[in-house]
Amino acid sequence: MKRFPFKQRKEMDLKDSSIPSEEVFGQWAKKYGFYEDSLKALFSTIELEDFYKLKVEPKEFRKHLRVFKAYEKDEVLYTVTCIRQYSNASVIYLYTDWEESEDVIHDREKHHRSFELSIDDSFDCRSNGGGGGSGYMRYPFIVSPPLPDNLKGIDLDFTERFPFDKYREEHHFVITLD
Repeated sequence: MKRFPFKQRKEMDLKDSSIPSEEVFGQWAKKYGFYEDSLKALFSTIELEDFYKLKVEPKEFRKHLRVFKAYEKDEVLYTVTCIRQYSNASVIYLYTDWEESEDVIHDREKHHRSFELSIDDSFDCRSNGGGGGSGYMRYPFIVSPPLPDNLKGIDLDFTERFPFDKYREEHHFVITLD
């Protein structure tokens, strides 16, 4: 029997999902001797791989690193003021600030988004919730291993996403540290 190419499929650059089309499931089921529904369940689990990743919790606070960098778009200011350094991780807080309008519901829909952070392949970045109030939000990210104390040249690559739709990209920006 032929070997099923899990790693190869995982590494493919797909636009919307790592889950193949119905047609591909049918072809693979015949080629590799699987039931289509088993393949669908398997790929649904692979899609959730990040959920099962070991979650590093910051321990042993070391110090704060000053950043004071900002990016502005559509009257929203995005800032990173400092990075908290721990022995096993770094914590980066992205703040968003905007002028609150009288339409609170519209403001919540417009400004309460989710963000993803990436740095490079050597760092695992995960969102750790978020919160805020009228005119501001705060989004913490846990980065492991910890960033170096010399931050020069590190790019914090943020992608703003619509809640509950991880494939619909709102906008993307980079804050370069020095």
